[in-house]
Amino acid sequence: MVRIEQSAAVGVVDAADRMRALDARWPARDGVAVFNRVYLTVTEDIARRIEGGEFPDRRAATVLGALFAERYLSAVALAESGGRPPACWRPLFQYRRHPGVRPLQFALAGINAHIGHDLALAVVDACRALDCGPPDLENEFDQVGEVLVLLEERIREELMPGPDLLEVADPLTHLVGACSLDRARDAAWSAARLLWGVRELPGLAEEFTERVDTGVGLVGRCLLTPWP
Repeated sequence: MVRIEQSAAVGVVDAADRMRALDARWPARDGVAVFNRVYLTVTEDIARRIEGGEFPDRRAATVLGALFAERYLSAVALAESGGRPPACWRPLFQYRRHPGVRPLQFALAGINAHIGHDLALAVVDACRALDCGPPDLENEFDQVGEVLVLLEERIREELMPGPDLLEVADPLTHLVGACSLDRARDAAWSAARLLWGVRELPGLAEEFTERVDTGVGLVGRCLLTPWP
């Protein structure tokens, strides 16, 4: 569990700086580095939009964006210190150097973990930090979600194979077609509302969180199936 009082103090710009530092020391082909580069671009864009006043509630957007990024950065720190990151992130760290896994798969696995698991928890973290409920963050959630669409655009522009490989029956084409960032965002919002609703029932909230974590981790393992 990310400590809210620490994470809320980490600005979006600081989170981007930490991702940039990771990118500088990881090999380009490293699977986590592939996701990190894509996510760094999105984080930088969120920071620019906050600074430019595009979010009605700048503080809420900063807290939500920072707490969301901190979920990923905490998983990285745990993995690099020999700890055990959440189940949703484990496949990406386990397969990060596998020669049979394509960059596109690494990027999709990172998105699956970060949006499928981390986003809902970041909303709950932000509600606690700001002393509000999910409805109070819905506008910020939607605007951050619009920026996250850039993840898909970046992946298609930089990581998709050439047109000669994009046959209808090609597994990579099928993989991209089966993933929907919009549906993942909707599921994250529903999960955040449910978790907030059962916050007075910690046992139930923990069980639900573990089930989501395990399910997202299973999908991530499938996404990272090595190619022969």
